[in-house]
Amino acid sequence: MFNAETLNDNMLVQKFIDGDQFALEELINRHKNRVFTYIVLIVKNHQLAEDIFQDTFIKVIRSLKTGKYTENGKFVSWVLRIAHNLIIDHFRKEKLLSTTSNDDTEMDLFNSQKYSDENIEDRLVYEQITEDVRKLIDLLPEDQRQVIIMRHYMGLSFKEISKQTDVSINTALGRMRYALINLRKIIEKNNLHLTKI
Repeated sequence: MFNAETLNDNMLVQKFIDGDQFALEELINRHKNRVFTYIVLIVKNHQLAEDIFQDTFIKVIRSLKTGKYTENGKFVSWVLRIAHNLIIDHFRKEKLLSTTSNDDTEMDLFNSQKYSDENIEDRLVYEQITEDVRKLIDLLPEDQRQVIIMRHYMGLSFKEISKQTDVSINTALGRMRYALINLRKIIEKNNLHLTKI
């Protein structure tokens, strides 16, 4: 047995990888409130939040056991990112995903192809564009990626984003602006096309 208070997250991760189950329990206890609160504030459903919370840590455990964890010093950010992705997957499955925005710059980027239920080809093109944009988002710095996901994939207001990321609304807006600028730079640099010709 060990004194958990003397160990940081990285030490606990390593102890779990080495076979110490108590280390995993301590990691979960240390961060469960933050992770669950984060999820429930977004999905606004306690039962659903519990399901996603459980799935999050199942994925955490599998990733740790298979050596996929490489986020030294960023354990809780990594866990929240896993929760992010699971929430997005849920919204997609429930067809609640929305990328609408009142900002013309944002609309140009995220709605470059209109959905058409009557045209299968257009629908497939739209899905591919959505996936391409998501891959580009993954190239952004973590703070910019976080705000763009929370805004466009989770539908949060900038006030909600500022509360959940513990920054001012102006900072959240600034991160969004820089994220869009950087996305455009990536698109231009790689000569990518997000609109159907």
